[in-house]
Amino acid sequence: MSDSNHISGADAIILALQAEGVETLFGYPGGAIMPLYDAMFRFGNQMRHVLTRHEQGAIHAAQGFARVSGKTGVCITTSGPGATNLLTGLADAFADSTPVVCITGQVNARLIGSDAFQEADILGLTTPVTKWNIRITCSEDLLQGLSQAFYIARTGRPGPVVVDIAKNVLLEKIHFDYQICAGMPSYHPEPVPDDKKIRRAADWINQSERPILFWGQGVLLANASNELRLLIDKAGLPAASTLLGLSAIPADHPLNMGMLGMHGNYAPNVLSAKADLIVAVGMRFDDRVTSDPSTFLPNARVIHIDIDASEHGKVMQPHLAIVGDAARVLRSLLDYVEPALHADWVAEFRVLQEMETDKVMNSDLSLAGEKIQMGAMIRRLSERFPSNTLVVTDVGQHQMKVARYYKFNTPRSMVTSGGLGTMGFGLPAAIGAKIACPDQPVLALIGDGGFQMTMQEIMTIVQEKTDVKVVLLNNGFLGMVRQWQELFFAKRYASTELLNPDFVKVVDAMGLPSKRISTSRETDSGIDWLLTSNGPCFLEVVTDPEENVFPMVPPGVPVSEMWLEKKLTLIV
Repeated sequence: MSDSNHISGADAIILALQAEGVETLFGYPGGAIMPLYDAMFRFGNQMRHVLTRHEQGAIHAAQGFARVSGKTGVCITTSGPGATNLLTGLADAFADSTPVVCITGQVNARLIGSDAFQEADILGLTTPVTKWNIRITCSEDLLQGLSQAFYIARTGRPGPVVVDIAKNVLLEKIHFDYQICAGMPSYHPEPVPDDKKIRRAADWINQSERPILFWGQGVLLANASNELRLLIDKAGLPAASTLLGLSAIPADHPLNMGMLGMHGNYAPNVLSAKADLIVAVGMRFDDRVTSDPSTFLPNARVIHIDIDASEHGKVMQPHLAIVGDAARVLRSLLDYVEPALHADWVAEFRVLQEMETDKVMNSDLSLAGEKIQMGAMIRRLSERFPSNTLVVTDVGQHQMKVARYYKFNTPRSMVTSGGLGTMGFGLPAAIGAKIACPDQPVLALIGDGGFQMTMQEIMTIVQEKTDVKVVLLNNGFLGMVRQWQELFFAKRYASTELLNPDFVKVVDAMGLPSKRISTSRETDSGIDWLLTSNGPCFLEVVTDPEENVFPMVPPGVPVSEMWLEKKLTLIV
């Protein structure tokens, strides 16, 4: 590091990352990115590098890190297959608005376009699944490109960014003068909300008799949990969350009516058809929430608050669209709304909640039978683990059971793959979550199908000594697909039954303490073992293979007509 402050591009990247406050990197080395790894080594590993066992694991870990910390996750890969292995994670982060900066190596600039060894057009491949991407082929563009990448990833509606760097840039000498980006022409990430629209929204809230507030992850991204709670308390608004919005307000808040969507709670889904006003905050009216948009919210005026104007009218045309940061808009609304209770309206929710408890929850949460029910295991984990536990799930039936039965009381305590529904997300994301928040317990709840997609990351846990409690909910099936085959395809279980390995032996061979339980009477002893184990461990829970997730909204059925239980089989 000499030559009048002229240093290599690789060294400059390390210093730039430090300037951005990056302390942890997730990645996997290779030829095109090797000079950057050498720089890390020569700098004495001033930042922690987590070597995952697959590049997809690296980006999912960076996502988990970002989701619980609110910081930007960073991962590094080499060119070609190293970079293409990020695509699933990029698409996942893009769908779920997760700030991640991915630095990918690229072949030398003079070789780009020549089909050189391990060359791939990472810019073209990632354009549809990133908020922004850039290829850097000359050292003069390196520092500005990096600073803009971090600014774009973390501001406004967050998202993933790719910085593809030719190998020659890592070796060339540049003058290091890094400036944190504070703005860019034509990019305005923090729109100023229209006060007139906010006043009109408050008037509609004050006039409504049957309002419901829907909230999504935008509340968490804006750190607006307190503003949300204050608003629903003051205006007496029954409120319901999307999957990714869970944990923004405590599960036991009296006006928290549960989760929206295909496998959400009965009351908010059914009563959405009776509502005269919907206040939607930081959510995007995903098809899993609306089902058929033409039948959704038939009697309600819709106020849609979102920082991203492109979400307004994309699925549902709102009667009033407010563009702005959720915290800022909710604070303004608080000044204008009047205190209210809506007691009769809230009472209607209570009636339907009792119906759901009677027809669904009592059996889901029962420990009386021989077989372990996922819901019962998850509720017991919720009752016994500390209230600040970070819960990370994979995708499938267990994910929906966690969303329904784990009682989240701390913001950002639930991490899952929502928009893309990525199997294999849970294990590496849990690693990132634990590294981001080392003082909080981390519980990874994973199905047997998703676990086998990224189970190699158990070795990352072992090598990094990352204290993640892994609970495998093993029903021997790709459970959610099997449920649909049971209900809609006359029980033709095509390619959904899994021949699984002995998970305890496999994980034990990797060096992680492991245990299996298979009967409901072992539930508490299994949880005792998790809670008393010193360090990371793995508990396999053998569950009922025929357990289903209800309520559910079948395809083509209005949300307000969701099923509480199985009805006549529809054969496709």
